[in-house]
Amino acid sequence: MRRCGFRSSRAQRGLAMVELALTLPLLVLLMLAFAEFGRMLFQYNSLQQASRDAGRYVASQAWNATLGTLDLNAALVTKTKNVAVYGLPANPNGYPAAAPGLTTGDVTVSAVGTNHVRVSIAYTFVPALGSAIPALYGSSVPLGLLLTSTVVMRAL
Repeated sequence: MRRCGFRSSRAQRGLAMVELALTLPLLVLLMLAFAEFGRMLFQYNSLQQASRDAGRYVASQAWNATLGTLDLNAALVTKTKNVAVYGLPANPNGYPAAAPGLTTGDVTVSAVGTNHVRVSIAYTFVPALGSAIPALYGSSVPLGLLLTSTVVMRAL
């Protein structure tokens, strides 16, 4: 009697290489997607920490105890933006930004009510692949993802 379900090893030769050639690009693409997602989460975590630090800084400096009100002057707003981007009120040594391409223009500082301050950071995450996928027709597909981090703190 002859077995029905099995083929000889000669007929299977090279099949593993064909399967690898078909699945390897998908596995590599999946691995790179996980790596980019991890890099995005790392940058988002850095933005969260930067907005918390800036919020703490402005909350401790903005309260005018004499008048009992918030005093958000231009110098304090500039220092707060520097804290959010560079980690210091001034950037004398050229410290790198909290995220690549983050500038003080991406940070907004505002008063909320009579005794709270808000620090918001809006940052566009650009994958390592590039900022857009070129299209064969029409416009290209942008790959940038807007990350926002906002913190509201009570002035002390």
